[in-house]
Amino acid sequence: MKFKTQGQSQIGWVAIGGLLFFLVSQWFRSSSGYDLNYSGYPVITLLGGFAATAACIGIYNQSWLFQTQKLTLRRVLMTTLFLMLGLFELVHIVSFAEEVPNRAMMESDFSLMMSTMGSLVCSAGLLFIYSVHEKQVALPRKFLLFSATLGTFLILYICSIQEWSFLPEMLDGHLLGKVFTRLHWVAGLLYVTGAVVLYVQWKKTKNADLPPILSGILCFLLGQGYFVTASVVDDLNLLLGMLSNCLGYFFIQKGLYASVVDTPFLQQQAAEAKMNYIAHHDDVTGLPNRRRLSQRLQLMLDDAVVEEKLVGVLVLNINRFKTINDSLGQQAANRVLRQVGQRLNHSSLPGEEVFGLGRDEFALTMTDFYSTDTALRRTRSILQLFEKPVMVDGSEYHLTLGIGMAIFPYDGESPQEIIQNADTALHSAKEQGIELNRYAHAMQMKAQERLQLENDLRKALARGQFYLVYQPQVNLQSGLIVGMEALVRWHHPQRGSVSPAEFIPLAEESGLIVPLGEWVLREACAQNKLWQEAGYRKLCVSVNLSMRQFRHSHLLDSINSILRETGLEPAWLELEITESMTFDKDRAFEQLHKIKEIGVHISIDDFGTGYSSLHYLKDLPIDRLKIDRSFVNEIMEDSNNAAIVSTITSMAHHLQLKVTAEGVENEEQMMFLRNQHCHEAQGYFFGKPIEAADFEQRFLRDIDKPAG
Repeated sequence: MKFKTQGQSQIGWVAIGGLLFFLVSQWFRSSSGYDLNYSGYPVITLLGGFAATAACIGIYNQSWLFQTQKLTLRRVLMTTLFLMLGLFELVHIVSFAEEVPNRAMMESDFSLMMSTMGSLVCSAGLLFIYSVHEKQVALPRKFLLFSATLGTFLILYICSIQEWSFLPEMLDGHLLGKVFTRLHWVAGLLYVTGAVVLYVQWKKTKNADLPPILSGILCFLLGQGYFVTASVVDDLNLLLGMLSNCLGYFFIQKGLYASVVDTPFLQQQAAEAKMNYIAHHDDVTGLPNRRRLSQRLQLMLDDAVVEEKLVGVLVLNINRFKTINDSLGQQAANRVLRQVGQRLNHSSLPGEEVFGLGRDEFALTMTDFYSTDTALRRTRSILQLFEKPVMVDGSEYHLTLGIGMAIFPYDGESPQEIIQNADTALHSAKEQGIELNRYAHAMQMKAQERLQLENDLRKALARGQFYLVYQPQVNLQSGLIVGMEALVRWHHPQRGSVSPAEFIPLAEESGLIVPLGEWVLREACAQNKLWQEAGYRKLCVSVNLSMRQFRHSHLLDSINSILRETGLEPAWLELEITESMTFDKDRAFEQLHKIKEIGVHISIDDFGTGYSSLHYLKDLPIDRLKIDRSFVNEIMEDSNNAAIVSTITSMAHHLQLKVTAEGVENEEQMMFLRNQHCHEAQGYFFGKPIEAADFEQRFLRDIDKPAG
């Protein structure tokens, strides 16, 4: 007989093997003249009994192998059941009696009673455990559970030692009594029922821990078969029945190990692998992303220094991709990106690697060349790849690319510098209307412009050119505003509004982000305190921390000083960090613990775009995960984004963290997030970031009205 799965194969072999062994053993028993007293029966019985006791205690201990915050009801009940069975097996084996002079110790009436009680408790217990609805329960106190189990055993033990006049004895001289046979018939019927229940559950759920448990029940059922066919106190069937039970305990322990150790480990491994893939791959094309590019490029540069070779980096961009996106739609545009990525990847030569940088940009690294002319010729051949149109929904579309090139060691010394210079060359090519451009030092005009912007940035704080805007955060179940995020804006006297995407990275690079961040924190806390004193319901204000701020040695002193100065209670402030800030695990843990100790909340912003190992994410002293807007934007169109959001939300719930989704722009996204039990959200659907006076007028005065 062929079985489709490993579980089916195991159950089949146990069932068929057990049946064949039963038939062979009964033939041997009926056809041979044996004397078990002198052939090791008592010794084997004692060893089997102690093995059964040890197995039960082992199952009990294994149930407590991992002390998690939540245990399943099944694990708690299995712990109780097998502790009790271990006690029955122990009392059974130590209660043998000297039945006949000059003969070894044999089963006594009381030892048979203990063995029978154990079979009844085991069969009824397993049936009950796998019949009740499985759910998580709070972690019980181990001492109380042990005491309750021991108390239950003592009650059953006391009942067993009583001489009940209406109950016949287990032994009738040297023969087994009818009550022994009948009680084991009952246990056998309970095992049959339990096996059916378990098999139905396994067919529905396909849980890997159920086949070993079912195999164990079949072994217990085989043991009952031996018991009901036994006739005398030194019958071979009593020994075989005990050994069958020992084999059943082995399978139970194997199944419990699968549920307690293997399954959680594999689930965590799969979750970490998924998060690792998300962190290092572009979600549209599936190619390695910018983070992976930096890592790989560093290795290439190290090798190039040793071997005195060149390393080329191409940054490629699809021309007029916005037009494609607007005319065909996001889904079709994504298919275009995937085809471009596949075409680049399939045509790559030895020594070349392709990366997806997000949006409509790609990168290609080259190591197997020895002159810039060779690299330029190869780059022109890449442009020729797209002379053939791409097919989207049955239609052909001709694409053109722009490419910027930078070569190590001529055009930079670090991965970041090489990538940045290749990107600079790409933008220069687009400005000139050409397809290919190699980085040249003359392309420093933009750098000079950035330097001028940095000088203006240094003066902007002192001249009061910065201001804050606030975006509401809404509870998805009630629709009520529960907080707001404070965001900094810059109004330049000549340039007008400068995008945060332009001045924030510049402030970070120059170190100006530290005084700017302190100003933002002080202004947000002061404004929140003013609103509280005005009588509005208290809300928590969220403020972003930059990498430099987070690593600053005086961060905690600065936070404490601002809270004292503004009078805002720490509970009404939340600081947002990014995943990249936790790479230095020890330092991050120390800093976060200090912040938590003063009562300030902590959240991880843009979660899913960086990388946090689940191994220590569960130990981070944080309160909230904020799902990045890039996942939310296409949540209704892209099943991958929907799966990522669902995974992050589920993981946060298991880690007992709150979840906030950013970038919610329509009701469909809001409803999806609500159905995923996401706690809160923010985005244009609820309100754009607006200045304090407008925020007060629009949201705070009618704070008890649902937003959106």
